[in-house]
Amino acid sequence: MANVIKLCKGLDINLAGKAAPKLSPASQSKVYGLVPDGFEGVKPKVVVKEGDVVKAGEALFIDKKHPEVKFASPVSGKVLLVERGERRKVLSIQVEADAQTVYAEFAKGVPTDGQAVLKALLDSGLFGYFLQRPYAVTANPEDKPKAIFVSGFSDMPLAADTEFVIKDEVAVFQTGIDALAKIAKVYLGVKPGSILENVKNAEVTTFKGKCPSGNVGVQINHLNPVNKGEVVWTLGAEEVLFVGRLFTEGHVNLCRTIAVAGSEVAEPRYEKVLVGARIADILGDNIKTGGKVRIIDGNPLTGVKTTTDAFLSAHTTEVTVIPEGDDTHELFGWISPRLKEFSVSRSYFTWLMPKKEGYVLDARVKGGHRHMIFSGEYDKVFPMDIYPEQLVKSIIAGDIDRMEALGIYEVAPEDFAVAEFVDSSKVELQRIVREGLDMLRKENE
Repeated sequence: MANVIKLCKGLDINLAGKAAPKLSPASQSKVYGLVPDGFEGVKPKVVVKEGDVVKAGEALFIDKKHPEVKFASPVSGKVLLVERGERRKVLSIQVEADAQTVYAEFAKGVPTDGQAVLKALLDSGLFGYFLQRPYAVTANPEDKPKAIFVSGFSDMPLAADTEFVIKDEVAVFQTGIDALAKIAKVYLGVKPGSILENVKNAEVTTFKGKCPSGNVGVQINHLNPVNKGEVVWTLGAEEVLFVGRLFTEGHVNLCRTIAVAGSEVAEPRYEKVLVGARIADILGDNIKTGGKVRIIDGNPLTGVKTTTDAFLSAHTTEVTVIPEGDDTHELFGWISPRLKEFSVSRSYFTWLMPKKEGYVLDARVKGGHRHMIFSGEYDKVFPMDIYPEQLVKSIIAGDIDRMEALGIYEVAPEDFAVAEFVDSSKVELQRIVREGLDMLRKENE
């Protein structure tokens, strides 16, 4: 029986366009692109040249600081383009896919010790999918993590249902957990009634509560907080499948089941795609006609604005399409009474309908930037044993000692996504937290 933790703080935002439990294969991309920016904290060094032929699972680039950390091609084929931007920044490494995938082969079966597991993950290019706390960046293989955390669900708006994604690969998921348990103790957070409650070789905890209870940072805070000098690694549930497939199939399989969701998607559904697939091939003609839209690589709260020409980022589990909103003109603005708009205050009558679903929200900020005040707004939706307002202010002030004392080692930008949504001052909390983490990492290097 899993342990149960009930969280009282948080906010569920029920948006229109949630993906139906229906799986459709996306159109196969002719060209796949691995984007270094999808791996936070990595300084890429490209190890292939245009015209080279690679197998799926062979390295396209490595981390300059840790050359043993490789980042593998999702497909076999010819390296078509090493795309660079300003100051020769690597934007993507693009591979023209073969009609039939050729894989780099690795040993099957879970090794008997942690060092052998770690070596297999490094050789196959899968270690780059591990993140670490502190700093919420790609993990350092030289560290000795005190634990590995896996969240078995996400409750962000329009997020993919992990249960649906892994229902046919529970045995593969177990193999992935078995491998991780060789490295460090594994904590697995699940929702009530999850199909993962009986997973072995992990401490399973059920989290009951509103968004963001599915955030791995929230689970770390309640189970085994990170103190200065300590390191934990985190991995997404579907990335555990990557690990399990490596030791089950003997090759790198970066196939994801992503949610294609949002109010502007004609048929919200799930699609099987590879990391690095082109967004245009994922969406196809599945966008409603009429009106400007915003395409998001990720969910509406933590995702990144993208285009159809871009490639699916490494950690992305959903592609979302919502109205842009900049062509909307409203009489009386926010003061007009409404029954279709979501609000956390009592500005609209929808506060009388707390269980209403299907809100259509656009990408507008709906307000101007104001001074940040201590209003308690963040604390109401922040289910961590941390003072969020004080922490954000210490980051803005650049007070590193205060940041450390207030728990910055435990957080990631995504943990502030709901607080940013409810913030009446329209402060870009996730950007500020990212800057604070980068500042602290630079200071401690």
